Amino acid sequence: MRGGGVSLEGEYDVAYAWRATAILVTLALVVMYTEGMLVPSLPTIQRDMNISTADASWILSIYILMGTLSSAIMGKLGDMYGKKRMLIITMITYTIGALITGFSTSYGMLLVGRALQGVGMAMMPLAFALVREEFPPRMIPQVQGLISAMFGVGMAVSLPLGAYVSQTLGWQATYHTVYPFIIIEDLMVYLYIRESRVRNPQPIDWVGLFLLSTSLASGLIAVTDAPTYGWTDPTIMSLLMLFVLGFGVFILYETTVNHPLVPINLLGNRNVMAANIGVALAGFALFLMAQALTYLLESPEPLGYGLSILDAGIMMIPMAVVQMIIAPIAGRIITNIGAKKLAIIGSSIAIIGLLMLTYTSFYGLSYVIGSMSVLSAGISMVNVAVINILVFSVGRRNMGLATGLNSVFRNIGGAWGPAVAGSLMSMYQASVLVSLKPLLWITLPAKFSYQLMFIITTALYVMAIIVIVSLTREIFVKGEIRALEA
Repeated sequence: MRGGGVSLEGEYDVAYAWRATAILVTLALVVMYTEGMLVPSLPTIQRDMNISTADASWILSIYILMGTLSSAIMGKLGDMYGKKRMLIITMITYTIGALITGFSTSYGMLLVGRALQGVGMAMMPLAFALVREEFPPRMIPQVQGLISAMFGVGMAVSLPLGAYVSQTLGWQATYHTVYPFIIIEDLMVYLYIRESRVRNPQPIDWVGLFLLSTSLASGLIAVTDAPTYGWTDPTIMSLLMLFVLGFGVFILYETTVNHPLVPINLLGNRNVMAANIGVALAGFALFLMAQALTYLLESPEPLGYGLSILDAGIMMIPMAVVQMIIAPIAGRIITNIGAKKLAIIGSSIAIIGLLMLTYTSFYGLSYVIGSMSVLSAGISMVNVAVINILVFSVGRRNMGLATGLNSVFRNIGGAWGPAVAGSLMSMYQASVLVSLKPLLWITLPAKFSYQLMFIITTALYVMAIIVIVSLTREIFVKGEIRALEA
């Protein structure tokens, strides 16, 4: 196969590729299973540790914050010193973090464990980079689809199971059930995954690393705490300004050094820009929808459906099943229909699901689940499309960095999603009577807040289509792969 002036010919060990696929696919499954198990337990943890809602939010936020920083850093180090080596380090760090989390006896100890687990978030971009480097090009879209599908499988299993285990055995038991799987996965990667052959040795850009880390950390802290303290709080506004200015200074600085943390050709690659914007929008939609759906399902009638935590988790299974089915199919058909077209189709389907939610979210549970399933199908297609656009548009010497930065953009979008959802639900509220004896009214998100969230997300997916159409150059033409490597 040849296209765009870049040869994709080469000798590949197909048998090894399929063995490695099994390991990397189960890695995604184990990670999503572990993280999904924690979500239903957050109210229990808050009660057991006697912490505020804002404190409880940091149990997830510190994971995202550390994961965002580590994805960029470990991706770069993977290009320099070997992607498998960095993958093993992040997996061991994640394992230690999971052990600390599961045996935590204090809030501080819990945050330390979650922070170490966040460092391990770099596992997936490193795995994507290894797939691109070591696998036959025609296998890559299928493997990426299978890995993406495991996110759905992990969530489908972990959400209801995590709620059940947390309710019956305690939230720490959710972690104790996954330790054997995590350790087995560590051993499988160490024993059977090959080290990457491509290296990009160069001095570490410490100044660039500091500027990027400072910018990302300030932005993520700001959007995490904004729903609690308000977007106009002086500290929040200062952090947001530091995020914008710091990122601008980082970009300018990177153009002046010989060995930048992020190469200039990567910054100017149109496909990379489109993939990063697309995945940020998908992350925003996914996390905003997760928060909105949780409140919608668990809030008392008539402002919700009054489900228990366990029942709400069960109601989310159809979305995960759709993702489990659609992602592998998207990986198989992408070479024939094209990544650009798949991303547009996926965004269009996501828009249909969001419009359905806007107008039918209070018609009944079947309407909600059906609409969210349509949205999930669209998001799955977008995810498969953008990761393939990315990995075939970047040279192998910078593949770890590129996939790491893609995870950074996904996490930035993911952090903004709950922040915007929380702000809108706090801004538009209504009262509902929950008891006559004694007379008790509670304040909950109003119906309009959900509709506004869905409309905003719809507008973002329209923007995603515009970005994809205007920026993306196709990498799959008439069934052939054209690597547009910068």
